Amino acid sequence: MGIIEEKLESMGITIPAATTPKGNYVSFVRMGNTLHLSGHIPATSDGLIKGKLGANLTVEEGYNSAKICAINILATLKDELGTLDKVKQIVKIVGFVACTDDFEQQPSVINGASDFLVEVFGEKGNHARSAVGTNALPLGIATEVECIVEVDP
Repeated sequence: MGIIEEKLESMGITIPAATTPKGNYVSFVRMGNTLHLSGHIPATSDGLIKGKLGANLTVEEGYNSAKICAINILATLKDELGTLDKVKQIVKIVGFVACTDDFEQQPSVINGASDFLVEVFGEKGNHARSAVGTNALPLGIATEVECIVEVDP
């Protein structure tokens, strides 16, 4: 078990098994030492976190949904790398928030992913970011997060 996996364990976080894509795409594309990860959804052992911010979900619930997306990103990284210790830098995340037209707190929601990644990786977790609101996401999910990561060879 790597140092990052031990840290996650001490945080009470269990990394689930990586999921397989449900469409005509791959979970990530590797270009040299950079992984471009597809959007990850808020899937838990209890099912998907569904809803719309500004309608039937609070900012706190959206924050948790984005955090779950980041946990699922770590599952894909661990599956590919063998250990999360090979993560050199979280370069960028793009977070999508299903929300009403008048909802303006997308950054606060996507902080769920950003805060988690910085907590786990420290300085290596600091990243560039976009937080985007949309009227709907696949399967009725609340958030989706994609990521670019630099890794050790």
